Amino acid sequence: MYDAPKHEPTLEQKEIKFAARNVQVYYGDTHAIKDVDVDIEDNTVTAFIGPSGCGKSTFLRCLNRMNDTIDVCRVEGDILLDGEDIYHKDVDPVQLRAKVGMVFQKPNPFPKSIYENVAYGPRIHGMARDKSDLDEIVERSLKRAALWDEAKDRLDAPGTGLSGGQQQRLCIARAVATQPEVLLMDEPCSALDPIATAQVEELIDELREQYSVVIVTHSMQQAARVSQKTAFFHLGYLVEFGETGTIFTNPEDERTESYITGRIG
Repeated sequence: MYDAPKHEPTLEQKEIKFAARNVQVYYGDTHAIKDVDVDIEDNTVTAFIGPSGCGKSTFLRCLNRMNDTIDVCRVEGDILLDGEDIYHKDVDPVQLRAKVGMVFQKPNPFPKSIYENVAYGPRIHGMARDKSDLDEIVERSLKRAALWDEAKDRLDAPGTGLSGGQQQRLCIARAVATQPEVLLMDEPCSALDPIATAQVEELIDELREQYSVVIVTHSMQQAARVSQKTAFFHLGYLVEFGETGTIFTNPEDERTESYITGRIG
C-alpha cells in the first residue's frame, strides 16, 4: 500500500508559492508521475532527490509546462502558482516561463554575446523602454548571478567563450533577467567541476532571498548543503517531503532511508 508523503509543520511558515495536488503525468501509456501532492514555499530552496528515472525532472518540468513540448505527454491534477492554475486554458506558457525561469543541466548559452544572452528575454517580453533600461537589467542580472565582475569588460564577447561554470552562471543571469518569481534548476552542477559547483551552490543560497528555488540534484550532499526542504521521489511517487535536516537524519519512510544510506539508487 502506498502511503501519502509526510508533510511536517515548519517552524517558520512561509508563503506557499506552488501548490500541487493529485498530479499525474503520462508519457503515452506510461504513468510516470503518480498522485503527487506538494507545497513549495517562497524564499526557500527545495531539492528533489531520488534515483535516475524516478520522476523528479519530469515533475520539475510540470512547474513551467515544459512538458507541453512533448506530444505524448499528458499532465493531470492541479498545479497552482500563487493560487492560480498554471494549466488553465487562458494561461500563456510563454508568459508563465518568464515568471518561472529554468536552468538546465548543461550550460546552454545562446550563440550570441554575453550582453545579448541576458538582454534577449527582457527584450522579447517588452521589459525595457530603451537601451539604458536594457543596460541596467543586464548589469543587475549579471550581478545577481555573481558574474558581473568577470564579464563587465567583455560584454560583447560570445557567451560560448566563457568557462563551463561561467556559462552556467550566465544561464542563471539569463533566467533572472525576466524578473521571475521561481527558478527551476535541473541538475545545474552536473557538468561542472568542484570549484564551479561551489560557486553555483553559493549563488543558489543567495538567490533564495528573492526567489523560490527548486533544484533537481543527483547529489545528496548538494541537496543537504543548499536546500531547506527536500522531496524524495521513487518510481514516480513522492515518497517523503519535509525539512532537509530531518529527511537526511531521521526519515520516516524506509525507502527514503534506503536511498540515503545507499541501499537503493
